[in-house]
Amino acid sequence: MDPLFWPSETNSFRRFTPESLAAIEERIANKKKEQVKGKNKDQGVEEDKLTPQLDLKICKKLPSLYGDIPAELVGEPLEDFDPYYSDHKTFMVINKRRTIFRFSATPALFIFGPFNPVRKTAIKILVHS
Repeated sequence: MDPLFWPSETNSFRRFTPESLAAIEERIANKKKEQVKGKNKDQGVEEDKLTPQLDLKICKKLPSLYGDIPAELVGEPLEDFDPYYSDHKTFMVINKRRTIFRFSATPALFIFGPFNPVRKTAIKILVHS
């Protein structure tokens, strides 16, 4: 297998932080700018679209390829591994049984942002095995 597609264990698990959310928003803005430029230049050319990885679907177990999840990151919001979600406002949470959950980083109920303590507690309760 190509080493570029093989995740390194030290790089796999990163907390979802406000900086992560800002980076996602920046990628979304850049993608929109590219689409506007692309419409002006080439109307007939279609680019290859990414699809979600089948082994990283919601409610599936995290493949052993990604290594062991550190105990302090179990039940915590993490940056998504899947390149498909790199320009989506989402984050993932992995429980003790290595089950993958994905959540939107947009405000829940238009009140609770992704870093709100109430929302974090609700997510911990939801993913608790």
